[in-house]
Amino acid sequence: MIPITKPFIPPLKEYNELLEGIWQRNWLTNNGPLVNDLELKLKKYFDQQHLLLVSNGTIAIQFALRALNITKEVITTPFSYVATASSIAWEKCTPVFVDIDSGSLNIDPKEIEKAITKNTQAVVATHCFGNPCDVEAIDRIAKKHGLKVIYDAAHCFGTLYRKKSIFDWGDISTTSFHATKVFHTVEGGAVFSNDPDMIKSISYLRNFGHAGPEKFQGIGINGKMSEFHAAMGICNLKHIDSILASRKKQAQVYDTLLSNASVRTPVLLEGSESNRAYYPVIFDSHDVMLRVKTALEKKEIFPRRYFYPALNSLDYVPGTTTPVAEDVASRVLCLPMYFELTEVEQRMIVRNILRAIRYG
Repeated sequence: MIPITKPFIPPLKEYNELLEGIWQRNWLTNNGPLVNDLELKLKKYFDQQHLLLVSNGTIAIQFALRALNITKEVITTPFSYVATASSIAWEKCTPVFVDIDSGSLNIDPKEIEKAITKNTQAVVATHCFGNPCDVEAIDRIAKKHGLKVIYDAAHCFGTLYRKKSIFDWGDISTTSFHATKVFHTVEGGAVFSNDPDMIKSISYLRNFGHAGPEKFQGIGINGKMSEFHAAMGICNLKHIDSILASRKKQAQVYDTLLSNASVRTPVLLEGSESNRAYYPVIFDSHDVMLRVKTALEKKEIFPRRYFYPALNSLDYVPGTTTPVAEDVASRVLCLPMYFELTEVEQRMIVRNILRAIRYG
């Protein structure tokens, strides 16, 4: 069987060495030494001054909305994982979906500007599949209209724009360290901001509002990362260069093998370097996509329909029409990518794709 992904797992010996320290200290959570160590290592890796680890990427978006005092309309993308929309709705804000750019599959800045009303407070934009949004255009629009920008950068560990981490953009940038991501802590996430006051505010939010043992700074919940999760992150960070290199190579193999097929892949933002978090393929029609998906599954190869359905079709959000996103969502499949995937397996995957396209 070839699944859509497999989590990278470091050598057990490396993880056990950190577990021994956890046992010796008997410090399991509540901002422990491994959490602090991973935060420092990630700051150095991304060349960022301010970040906080949190329990998952979904709560990271919720914290961002809270820290920025967003309570009204939030313009966002319909082409993302459901957590993007559900985080906005969970915080009792109103998601306003605008269409995506047909090339990049990211939110279209021109559509953002058209949707702004007196109630618009923020934009939540997803860097889809590790491909950066047009961050400069979004920044100009936000400054012009006095909006806050939150980036859902769940797919973006290692993605660069103009040779700097994509986490450097936005009022707050969030990411996920879920087990399916390029870099993971089993469960986890992080928030980034160039504003230290934002990070301080989120530090209260993630720990019940504690400003000391018997003092509280507003409302908060439990959004902390445990020492066990941080230990996995510390181990995985040692291998991240190999992980990113393997994904780049796998993407190049797919690019070559599919170069003459009647499919397309997203257009990358000029000046960016994607981490190749996913390998999305857009087919000519919904029927062809389903035919390919069925053919692969018969061979125990399991792609995923990332992202389907378009989020504007969810039953708990205001109904809107986004024809580009809805069309892409009906025709896209993400192909298997993970550290252990071999070129032989990739060739087998593509042979089955080409056969299904040509012969049905």
